[in-house]
Amino acid sequence: MLIQVCLYFYCKFLWRCLKFVMRKLTGRCELQRICYNTKPGASRTMKIETSLRDSKSKLLQTSVSVHPDAIEKTIEDIMELKKINPDINPQLGISLQACLLQIVGYRNLIADVEKLRREPYDSDNPQHEEMLLKLWKFLKPNTPLESRISKQWCEIGFQGDDPKTDFRGMGLLGLYNLQYFAERDAAAAQQVLSDSLHPKCRDITKEEISKFSKAEWEKKRMDKAIGYSFAIVGINITDLAYNLLVSGALKTHFYNIAPEAPTLSHFQQTFCYLMHEFHKFWIEEDPMDIMEFNRVREKFRKRIIKQLQNPDMALCPHFAASEGLINI
Repeated sequence: MLIQVCLYFYCKFLWRCLKFVMRKLTGRCELQRICYNTKPGASRTMKIETSLRDSKSKLLQTSVSVHPDAIEKTIEDIMELKKINPDINPQLGISLQACLLQIVGYRNLIADVEKLRREPYDSDNPQHEEMLLKLWKFLKPNTPLESRISKQWCEIGFQGDDPKTDFRGMGLLGLYNLQYFAERDAAAAQQVLSDSLHPKCRDITKEEISKFSKAEWEKKRMDKAIGYSFAIVGINITDLAYNLLVSGALKTHFYNIAPEAPTLSHFQQTFCYLMHEFHKFWIEEDPMDIMEFNRVREKFRKRIIKQLQNPDMALCPHFAASEGLINI
């Protein structure tokens, strides 16, 4: 443990020495070098974020958590601290402002998403009830809901006759995402729902047939399906998107597609993308039955994380829900 601590401070000391030497050789501070030598997007913003966070200056450390309205003043203070003339280096202020908008916006997005996740579904709240009923209408436009408490809810993938119990884990966030998907990308959402309700069987290998009696073989054959509970999976994918956001894994994506602060709409578009991709992945994996869901989900999660490790990666969903998406 002591060796690790010593190594950490030794590396930090070397890094500060290197920064000092580079400043003397180039005549530019680290922020300038990053902005001038790194293309816009996740590569630049993440380097700027690391530089600010690891700085020994309190001003730079706290700049990543200022209020959005204070960003412009913060940039001026940074330029003054670094003795950079804004008239000679006008592009630096613009680049830093774009990076800080993304960095601060990401932190605020986490707060907004967390607030929705912590808010429980309340059946006595008219707004909550209206959203739930809209979800039904978007997914089943030609089938009237007979009553608020009904077994019909199982047709869109809820577990019982009252969906409110299924929102416990993700709170209102799960409902917000499901409604966004069903409303903004109605055709795709209805297709995914239809696929989830109509399992497709695949052929059984001869080796598998030899292991079962005729009755067992018929049962196993029917188990080999792509069917799953649409709404429950949607809430589960919401949990996946939430954890990717909070862990910082989604920074690559948001810093590449949001020219300024990422918003809740960007998060919901990402959810739509994940629903699309998970549905395709589920079919490709061809699980034996729904009991393999956790295995498939974990494999899917690792696949997405690996993609997001590429600094140029953007989970760009080319479908109706992302019409307002801007890729920089």
